[in-house]
Amino acid sequence: MREETVGALLVAGSAVGFGTLAIFGKLAESAGLGRPSLLFFRFLVGGVLVWAFLAVRGDVRVLSGRSAWSAAGLGTMYAVLTIAYFAGLAHLTAGLAAVVFFTYPVYVLLLSATFLDEPLTPRLVVSLALALSGLGLVLGGDTAGATPLGVVLLVAAAVGYAVYIVGGRVLTADTQGSVLTAHVLTVVTALLGVRWVALGAPLPAGPTQWGVVLGIGFLGTGVPLVLLYEGLGSLQANRASVLGTAEPVTTVALGVLLLGEPLTAETAAGGGLVLVGVLLSQVDDPWGTVRRSIQRG
Repeated sequence: MREETVGALLVAGSAVGFGTLAIFGKLAESAGLGRPSLLFFRFLVGGVLVWAFLAVRGDVRVLSGRSAWSAAGLGTMYAVLTIAYFAGLAHLTAGLAAVVFFTYPVYVLLLSATFLDEPLTPRLVVSLALALSGLGLVLGGDTAGATPLGVVLLVAAAVGYAVYIVGGRVLTADTQGSVLTAHVLTVVTALLGVRWVALGAPLPAGPTQWGVVLGIGFLGTGVPLVLLYEGLGSLQANRASVLGTAEPVTTVALGVLLLGEPLTAETAAGGGLVLVGVLLSQVDDPWGTVRRSIQRG
C-alpha cells in the first residue's frame, strides 16, 4: 500500500474519531455525567495518550520561552472554546452541532485574509456564502428543539477555534505540531482540573460513566490526534482538508444511528452546502481533488 494511501486512511480515521465528540457528549448527558467531569477527564486521558505517543517516538521535549508562553495562551483559549462547545451541545442535537461547528475552516481563511494579509479571493467569498447559506438552511428548518443560545455558543466555539488556529500559526511557526499540542493539552487539562475542583464536581461513577470518559479521551481526543500527525506526514494539506469532511458526516450518521436523532431534508441539504463551502475554501481545484482521491484511493 502506497505511503500516501496510508496517510489518507490515517487522516480519515482521525476525522471519524473527532466526529464522535458530540456523540460522547450526548452519551454523557444520558449517563448523568456532568460536563466539568467529562471535559477534565477527556483531556487528561487524551493528553496522556499524546505524551505516550511522543515518548514512543523519542520526541518528548519541554518547551520554554516564547513557545511555552504561546502554548499557555493557546491552551487557555482552547479550554474556553471547549466549554462553549459542550455547553452549546446541550441545546442542539449532535448532528446539528457538528454542522454549525464545521463552518470554522471558512472563518480561518477570513481571519487569515484580515490579519495575515492572505488574499481574499472570489473563491473564498463564494465558499463563505455557501457555508453560511447551508447554516441558515439548517437553522431555518426543523431543528429538533435547538435554542438560539445553543447556536450562539456553537458559532462562538467555531470562531474561537478559528482564532486558535490562526493564532497558533503565528505564535508557533517554528514549533513541531505534535509537541505543541501535547503542551496545549497539558494546559487545558490543568485549567479544566481547577474548574472541576472549584465546582466540586464528582468523579465519574460506574462503568457507564467511566466508559464514556475513556471513549471520549481515547477515541475522540488522543487517538485522532495521533492519527492526524502520522497521516499528515505523507499527505498533501488540500487532500487532508477533503478527508476532514468525514468529521461532521460521522457525527450526523452516528447521531441518527445511535441516538435516534432526526435527519430532516433541511439538515441534509444545509449540511451538504456547508461541506461544499468548506471544501471550496480549502483547495484550489476541489472537484479535481476529489476525483484524484477517488482514482488513487
